[in-house]
Amino acid sequence: MNHPQESAAPALRRLLDLLASGAATEDFADVLADARRRGAPAAVLAEIDDATWQALRVHRTLRQHRRREAELTALFDTAGDLAASRDLDTVLQAIVRRARMLLGTDTAYLTLPDEAAGDTYMRVTDGSVSVLFQTLRLSLGHGLGGLVAQTARPYATPDYRTDERFHHTGTIDAGVLDEGLVAIIGVPLLLGGQVIGVLFAADRSPRAFSPDEVALLCSLAAHAAIALDTAKSLADTRAALAELNAANELVRAHSAAVQRAEQAHDRLTDLVLRGAEVPDVAAAVAALLGGEIAVLDAEGEPLAGRSAPAAELAEAVAASRAEGRSVRHREQWVCAVLAGHDALGTMVLRGRPDLDDADRRLFERASVVTALLLLLRRSVAETENRIRGDLLTDLLTAPERDPAGLTARGRRLGVDLARPHLVLVAEPADGKTDERGRLAGAARRYLFGSRGVSAEHAETVVLLTPVESGSGGSGGAVGAGDPEETARQAAERLARLAGFPVTVGAGRPAAGPSALAASYGEGLRCLRALRVLGRAGEGASARALGFLGVLLGDGHDVDGFVGATLGPLLAYDARRGTELVRTLRAYFDCGGSLTRAKDELHVHVNTVVQRLDRVEALLGRDWNQPERSLELQLALRLQLLAGG
Repeated sequence: MNHPQESAAPALRRLLDLLASGAATEDFADVLADARRRGAPAAVLAEIDDATWQALRVHRTLRQHRRREAELTALFDTAGDLAASRDLDTVLQAIVRRARMLLGTDTAYLTLPDEAAGDTYMRVTDGSVSVLFQTLRLSLGHGLGGLVAQTARPYATPDYRTDERFHHTGTIDAGVLDEGLVAIIGVPLLLGGQVIGVLFAADRSPRAFSPDEVALLCSLAAHAAIALDTAKSLADTRAALAELNAANELVRAHSAAVQRAEQAHDRLTDLVLRGAEVPDVAAAVAALLGGEIAVLDAEGEPLAGRSAPAAELAEAVAASRAEGRSVRHREQWVCAVLAGHDALGTMVLRGRPDLDDADRRLFERASVVTALLLLLRRSVAETENRIRGDLLTDLLTAPERDPAGLTARGRRLGVDLARPHLVLVAEPADGKTDERGRLAGAARRYLFGSRGVSAEHAETVVLLTPVESGSGGSGGAVGAGDPEETARQAAERLARLAGFPVTVGAGRPAAGPSALAASYGEGLRCLRALRVLGRAGEGASARALGFLGVLLGDGHDVDGFVGATLGPLLAYDARRGTELVRTLRAYFDCGGSLTRAKDELHVHVNTVVQRLDRVEALLGRDWNQPERSLELQLALRLQLLAGG
C-alpha cells in the first residue's frame, strides 16, 4: 500500500546517523532496502538511493581521512623519534612496527647492506616467527629486495613464490617459506640517490598493495634513511670530537713537554754558565726526572752518583753509541756521553724504568750538556796542564836555579810544591817513542779532576800528584800515599786510557823542588830497572824492587829494606825470644851447611832444621831460591852493619 505523504527524511536522518557512527559500508545499503520493503514511492526511493550514494562517498572520504590522519600521526611520531635523538635501534624498530600496523600486514622488516661481507642482512624485524628468516642474509641482486636495490624503485608482489620478475635463490625462498610469506612489498631507503637499505611489509596470504600503501611505506623508508644518516653523522661527529679531544690532549701534552724541556734547558744551561760541576748537573737532572742519576767517566769510574760494573753496562753503552740515543737496560736507562765519536762517559738513570718520549729526550739532552761540561773541563784542564807542564819541565831540568821562584810560580798555578807529592815516570812498555804523544794524552785524562800535573820530559811522561792527607794507598787513587800501589794502579789505568801497556816507576814522596827532582831521578831509575828485569808493562817503586831498590834509590833506605825483608823474623824473635835471624845468618855464612851451622850456633842439628822450618813458614818456600836468598843475605849484612 502506497503512502503518498511518506518522504525520504527518515532515511536521510538514518544515513546521517550511520555516517556519524562510522558504520560499515554494507549498513548504508540496508536503508534503501528497508524503504523498498515499506513500499516507498519511486521518487522517494530514487532520492534515498542518491543520498545513499552520496553518503558512501562521504563515508569513503572520511575513512581515507582517518587513515591519512593515522599515517600522518605515525610519520609525526617517527619524526619526533628522530628529533628526540633516540638510539638507532629503537627508531628503526618503531618505523618497522608502524609500517606493519599502518599497512595491516603480518610482518615488516628492514635490510641493510654489509659492505665487509658483500651482502645484506636483516637489521630489524617485526611480527616474524621464523629464526631462519630473522637471520637470513641476501646476496646483492637476489630476491625482491635485490630488485628494489638495483632499480631504486618500490616493488610489490601479491604472491612471491610465483613472481618471476626477480631472481629466486634457494636460501631466500627457504627463509620466505619458513616464515610463510606470500604477498611482499619492498621500498628503497634512499640517501642522495643511493640505496642504503630496503623496507618491507609482507602478508602470509595473497594481497594487492594499493598506491597509497606504497606511498606510505616510502615515507616511512625516507624516515628510516634519515635515521641511518643521522646515526652515521652522529657517529662521525663523535669520532671527530674524540679525535679532536685526543688532538687537544696531544697538543696540551706537547706544550707541557716543550715548556718543561725549555725550563730544563734553561736550568742546565744556567748550571753550566755558573761553572757547576758534573755532580751539580746530575742532581738537577735527577730532580727533573724523579730518579737517581749516575755519571761515569770513559773508564766506568764514577763522576757523580753510585758506580756500576763497567762490564754490566758495556753492551748498553755500545747500543747507545750506535743508536745515538738512550737505551733501556733492565730497570735503568743508559745514555752514552759523546763528543762526536769520542766517548767521554756514560749517564745512568735509575728508578724510572718507564720513560715517555719527553722525559727520554730530557735525559738525552742532559747527556749533551754533560758532554759539553766535560769538554769544557777537559779543555781548561789541558790548558792548565800545559802551563803547569812548563813548570814541571823547569823543575826537573834545573831545580837548584831558583827553588823559591819555582815554588812561588807553582803556587800561582795552583801547585803547592811545598807539600808532599809523588813523582811517577811512565813510558810505553814497548819503548816506542812515537806512542809517547798518546801516553801524554792518557796522562792528562788520568789526572783529570785532580790537582796533578803531567808533562813530556826526556822521552818519558812525568806525573806529579799531591799526596792526600791520611791516604794510605787504598785503591791506587790519584795522589795516594803508597808509591808502590799508586804506581801499579797508574800503570793499569794509563794502559786502558792509552790503549797499550805502560810501565810506571815511582819515586818516594817528596816536597820542594830539589827533593822532587831527586824523586824523579829515583823513579826514572826504577823505570829502567823494570825494563831490565823484564817487567815492562808493570808499575813499581824502588822500595818494592828489594835490594835493587836500595841500590837505585838516592836515599838508600836501609832500615826500610831490612824491615821489609826480615820483618817477620825480627818480629817473631822479639815476641818469642828465639834466634831465627841469627840462625839464618849462620846458615848462609856456612854456605848452606847444616852441620857447620849447628857447630857455629852450638846447638843440635835438629834444632837448626826446626828453626829453618820456622823461617820457611814465616818467609815462604822461596826463601832459599837464588834471588830471594841474595836479598836475605844483603838484608842480614846491612842489619849486622847497622849494629842489629
